[in-house]
Amino acid sequence: MALDFVVAEAREVGIRLLLSLVNNLDAYGGKTRYVKWAWSEGVALSSSNDSFFYDPSIRMYFRNYVKTILTRKNTITGLQYRDDPTIFGWELINEPRCITDPSGDTLQDWIEEMSAFIKKIDNKHLLTVGLEGFYGPKSPKKETVNPEFWAADMGVDFIRNSAPSTIDFASVHIYPDQWFKKKSLEGKLKFVADWMHSHIEDGDHVLKKPVMFTEFGLSDLSKGFDPSQRDEFYKIVFDVIYKSAKKKGSGAGSFAWQFLVEGMDEFNDDFGIVPWKRDTTYRIITRHTCRLAKIHGGVIPITETMKNICDRRW
Repeated sequence: MALDFVVAEAREVGIRLLLSLVNNLDAYGGKTRYVKWAWSEGVALSSSNDSFFYDPSIRMYFRNYVKTILTRKNTITGLQYRDDPTIFGWELINEPRCITDPSGDTLQDWIEEMSAFIKKIDNKHLLTVGLEGFYGPKSPKKETVNPEFWAADMGVDFIRNSAPSTIDFASVHIYPDQWFKKKSLEGKLKFVADWMHSHIEDGDHVLKKPVMFTEFGLSDLSKGFDPSQRDEFYKIVFDVIYKSAKKKGSGAGSFAWQFLVEGMDEFNDDFGIVPWKRDTTYRIITRHTCRLAKIHGGVIPITETMKNICDRRW
């Protein structure tokens, strides 16, 4: 019922949703919960969290769950989720990692099976993996783009994982504070631009698919943090995307982690902001939104609210 309400409310105000089907991390249950269910039933092959990807019983659990979600009839709108245009797309798993198999074969097999399964049930919505964007052993020429050496051993590979025909667009995350402990702000921001350019290049020339930067954030708990640093970070992300979109490249858009409204403090982490509380941040976000709206205005109708916002000078 709670998700029914969220989808219905989004529909009312014209917001479209990218819904993640499971989390690699423990938050909100995550893949660990499936492993515990199988273990408690005595059907699990292993207690390893990564058995989520290879255990036949757990794969069956996940397929059953996915089918239930996709075919659920919303009690408010009356639409099955697979038929609801409010849902922009599905994300297989948030930030998958399978460190017990650094070759990447286990995760790749899971992606191919689950993406094909979803497409058989729902061919109306876009589907992405939910990757952080690390390059693995199948992309040796790209490993130097990774934040640090450890990223190549996470059992993932951006190009390989995004390549199946059942995956409609590639997804990338950007968390320089989490990926680097000693790099300066200037070093982190240079990495961000290089990281984005590399993945957009992959989308343009290798994958031939759109690339969405589906999470990016800068922590306010970092030593010496100042809100102006977040402004600079956002501006780099937005400028790279705009330049790609302007020339009809694969850089398709971005989602910041995370925008909040007043009264949501309990949901905040060290990345959350209320955009309009800081004028410079709000202007950077609004300017980017309006620039993209102008590019896509001939394809996607601009709402009256958006038009009123974008008619101002930013």
